[in-house]
Amino acid sequence: MSDFPPGLGYAPTHEWARLDDDGHVTVGITDYAQEQLGDVVYVELPDPGQEVQAGGEAAVVESVKAASEIYAPVSGSVVAVNEALVDAPELVNGHPYSEGWFFRIAPAHPAQLEDLMDAESYERACREDEGASEDAGH
Repeated sequence: MSDFPPGLGYAPTHEWARLDDDGHVTVGITDYAQEQLGDVVYVELPDPGQEVQAGGEAAVVESVKAASEIYAPVSGSVVAVNEALVDAPELVNGHPYSEGWFFRIAPAHPAQLEDLMDAESYERACREDEGASEDAGH
């Protein structure tokens, strides 16, 4: 079963966002997303300094199953990327909420974090997605 840590913001596109003490927002994909993708084999990260828009494509993750875009949960400027993922993309599978983060943003509009789901709402949305997928298969 997927892990849904409290204290994070969750996007409907399966990214998580954490407001850090320095005011920056750390972004990664959720445990649910990495389970759906399977073994991650490649990550394409944004460039530091790149401007990203909430809901806009910011990175790409490739797995043995598919390639998927990673969207920015808030608008702002990329201040750091997780270089460790270049050589060890499997960190996304093993540690999606810690060592497997993708990038950090200096948010242009921190209030956008309020638009994200909390852990309970995101877990409910994932369960609904699973139910819809199972219904479609019958």
